[in-house]
Amino acid sequence: MAASLENMGYIVAGQTGRGEIAIRQIEELRPDLVLMDIRLQGQMHGIEAAEYIHAHFDIPVVFISAHSDTITMQSAIRAQAYGYLIKPFDERDLRYNIITALYKHGMERKLRESEERYALAVRAANDGIWDWNLKANEIYFSHRWKDILGYKAEEIGNDPNEWISRVHPDHKNRVQTDLASHVKGLTPLFECEYLIRHSNGKYLWVLSRGLAVRDANGKVYRMAGSHSDIAARKLAEERLAHDALHDALTGLPNRVLFMDRLENRLERTKRSPDDLFALMFIDLDRFKVVNDSLGHAVGDQLLITISHRLRLSLRPEDTISRLSGDEFAVLLHDVSDINDVHRVADRIKGQLVTTTLLGAVERSPSASIGIAIFNTTYSSAAELLRDADLAMYRAKALGGNRHQLFDETMQVSAIELLQLEEDLKHAAARKEWLVYYQPIVSLASNEIIGVEALVRWLHPKRGILQPSEFIHLAEETGHILSIGEFVLRTACLQVKAWRNAGHPNIWVSVNISSRQFQDQNMVEQVSQILSETELPSDGLRLEITERLAIHDTEYSIKIMKELQEMGVHTSLDDFGTGYSSLAYLNRFPLKFLKIDQSFIQDIQLDEKNESLVAAIIAMARSLGLEVVAEGVEKDEQLNFLRSQLCENVQGFLLSHPVTAMELTKLLK
Repeated sequence: MAASLENMGYIVAGQTGRGEIAIRQIEELRPDLVLMDIRLQGQMHGIEAAEYIHAHFDIPVVFISAHSDTITMQSAIRAQAYGYLIKPFDERDLRYNIITALYKHGMERKLRESEERYALAVRAANDGIWDWNLKANEIYFSHRWKDILGYKAEEIGNDPNEWISRVHPDHKNRVQTDLASHVKGLTPLFECEYLIRHSNGKYLWVLSRGLAVRDANGKVYRMAGSHSDIAARKLAEERLAHDALHDALTGLPNRVLFMDRLENRLERTKRSPDDLFALMFIDLDRFKVVNDSLGHAVGDQLLITISHRLRLSLRPEDTISRLSGDEFAVLLHDVSDINDVHRVADRIKGQLVTTTLLGAVERSPSASIGIAIFNTTYSSAAELLRDADLAMYRAKALGGNRHQLFDETMQVSAIELLQLEEDLKHAAARKEWLVYYQPIVSLASNEIIGVEALVRWLHPKRGILQPSEFIHLAEETGHILSIGEFVLRTACLQVKAWRNAGHPNIWVSVNISSRQFQDQNMVEQVSQILSETELPSDGLRLEITERLAIHDTEYSIKIMKELQEMGVHTSLDDFGTGYSSLAYLNRFPLKFLKIDQSFIQDIQLDEKNESLVAAIIAMARSLGLEVVAEGVEKDEQLNFLRSQLCENVQGFLLSHPVTAMELTKLLK
């Protein structure tokens, strides 16, 4: 046999007649194949030796025997023999058995390695594995598959219903349809996301994927795939979807979601015109003051509180949204008439007025509310929101803390305002401004000692416009800076001209807007204009309102002192309409105090008001301040002020604001 093997090209690594020696040689030599007689010398016969070799060395054994009885053959099978040669045999039988044994052993090794890789992959993977035998209608679920659902290995069998019965009722049809589609060859892969019941009774999101195996006729006989827990991903997707449609601070629907709901409600009402709804646009009054004085953290907390109170004011079916900043919108889904809307608006104002604690400050928020009620002229949600917004601005213009129903005149006004804004831009470029002057008269000498410069707009189509018609818009658009510079320069040039014409002590008072006052270059600009116009600094006085001065007391004092060092005096305008606090009044480096015309108008009508004016004059005198009383229109008012030793007055009784040419005549 050894000679035959060598003739075939094999190497005979060793020979022995005893089982024990064979095992030692095999351990040392590690051959590819063992040819073994069943009957060996020594204590170990061939069957035992073969079993040991198979268990410890994984080397194939081919038996050689003169016996072919059933018992011997069964013993060889139990020993997992790879071949069986019956003596006598020829070389062809020997070659065939060797080739077959080596091929079979090689294939088994590859299969075993593949199974080991598969088993390792299944254990290492976070996904559950399932393998469905469609012929037997049995399914294998991996340990991880069961673990995802909270079950132990023995708690789930191999019935496909163990899977399908746990799918959420709303998703079961989807899973079965997707499985059937793949089995029919309509889809290249089975893939489905669905809810499945956990052992705790709750449902969790999973993703199942699978692939069908088909026979030669294209018929599916097996499907295998994976089962992944996607609860975390679904939660993240839901969070992202929620965040995309909700305000991060308050959790309320944002503008995108609100407009979608409003559009849907509008479409519903278009089909049933009698099915009314209303829209509210809410803007908090003076919210910027909270942010500027107490900080954005406090402002944010106030917005959260207000959001909660707005919810308390509405029905569950209504929608409230934070559009931006301190702007909110409310969709009242069903209203019978305007009285329903008025009641809701009153309820909202009642909720807001409840005192809110902001750190050490108590604040009672109020809001301006604009209302638009559906009618058949509306074709889009944007139109409704626009009209509610316009109504809100009207409520704010009327003083705030009120609600206003939209009417057509508001839209006309808004269009006019847009046109005015465009005209203002051109006016700033073309300097379409006029400067008028109103005399300030000394009651001691009855002479004009100064003038107040007042701007007018020479509109190319509308003629001369008063400040009340455009100054607020100029503040909002920023054009007030160029207007203020123009007025300041023009007034200084004019006063210089009057001084040169024989009025050496006359001065001009110029109003400074909040934007100008906050401009870091204001003091430098004043200095430059005085230098360019060659007007001495005592010829210019600057007026700021007490509301502006008190907004940032330290900054106001700093600017006033810089102006004072330059020789330019400051005057506090509209005194009595704001804080009127002696504490800050004493700190400001002021020259003049101007009593607001609203106090002067009530002289002779209200004794308390007369007492108040008298007190202001006396207080100013004690602080070393001169007083200018504005708005004097009647002799009785002038006589009262003269009796109180008020130094200076201005008003229509003495002169309306006039051009420089007309004032020149008055001076003469």
